[in-house]
Amino acid sequence: MGISSFKGFRRENGRVGIRNHVVILPVDDISNAACEAVASNIKGTLALPHAYGRLQFGEDLELFFRTMIGTGANPNVAACVVIGIEPGWTQRIVDGIAKTGKPVTGFSIERHGDIKTIAAASIKAKEYVHWASELQREDCGIDELYISVKCGESDTTTGLGSCPAVGNVIDKTVAQGSTASFGETSELTGGEHIVKSKAATPQIAEAFMKVWSSYTEMIFKEKTDDLSESQPTKGNIRGGLTTIEEKALGNIEKLGKKTKFVGVLKPAEAPSGKGLWFMDTSSAAAEAITLWAASGAVVHLFPTGQGNVIGNPIEPVIKLSANPVTCSTMSEHIDLDVSAILRGEMSVDQAGDKLLEMMVRTCNGRLTAAEVLGHREFVLTKLYRSA
Repeated sequence: MGISSFKGFRRENGRVGIRNHVVILPVDDISNAACEAVASNIKGTLALPHAYGRLQFGEDLELFFRTMIGTGANPNVAACVVIGIEPGWTQRIVDGIAKTGKPVTGFSIERHGDIKTIAAASIKAKEYVHWASELQREDCGIDELYISVKCGESDTTTGLGSCPAVGNVIDKTVAQGSTASFGETSELTGGEHIVKSKAATPQIAEAFMKVWSSYTEMIFKEKTDDLSESQPTKGNIRGGLTTIEEKALGNIEKLGKKTKFVGVLKPAEAPSGKGLWFMDTSSAAAEAITLWAASGAVVHLFPTGQGNVIGNPIEPVIKLSANPVTCSTMSEHIDLDVSAILRGEMSVDQAGDKLLEMMVRTCNGRLTAAEVLGHREFVLTKLYRSA
């Protein structure tokens, strides 16, 4: 399919978004209430409450700052108000977001209290909403798009239908110069040698294997008995995936047939160039998509078999399924039904074209099922216990 453009919002740093959010971002869990109060006061804003506390350190702290700064810096965000309990970390996040050139202001609750902070932040948020509401979409090229991909509640239909359809889109869009990212480190187990073979260079292959090995070693070190119902999940098993190897082989179909990945990213790390990238992520959907959104991804392709309801507050999640039962019983969650692949009535290439068309419609402003249903799962990844 020859789709080469969409209508997007070009940000101050040249990056392109497909949504125009004014975000109220809490630095810590005890600032959630103030952020939600501002969002209640000012219509057209979006609060992102989370359960993350304080006292992080080391790489866990660095991941926290990458995630928070990256969330506010995402091209789908027009402007951002940051609220934290104290000024130091609040300002660090404000400064990181400000490097993009987008409007951002921070407020700290200490020495002001909730009421004064909420009032001041509400005034600034109102100013941002007026400004953002006048921004206009413009023509943007597919080569300016950053796509992330992850599957969830996979079953036998996923590897046969919906994941290959996503892989087809990856092949088509990366060939046109777009950026894309895959992850789910533990769910590649049993197929890691296939992923390794898809690396663009031997050095990238070894970097991937180092990350995969480290994640796998951690899982086996910490597990208490076996991983049944954790990996694969009970939903995977119900759908016919009895081993992690079966799950991995379907998962890997999302990478496409022709595309080589060009680099390895830490969680929430932004790609430094175009092409397909591997990111070290959890296999938990809300955590993984939050990391991709923080890395700058603006649209997510999500194949599901048994049915998953996941969304994200700032990165639209497009769900597709090749399972006719799921497409019938959970139709309100499915943006694209590709079950015709299994009936022999649609090729993977045709399904890829339909998904590409749906992605462009979403980029142009169509709300996804998850957006309409209010699914705004925002879950930060925590590496270890706090100090």
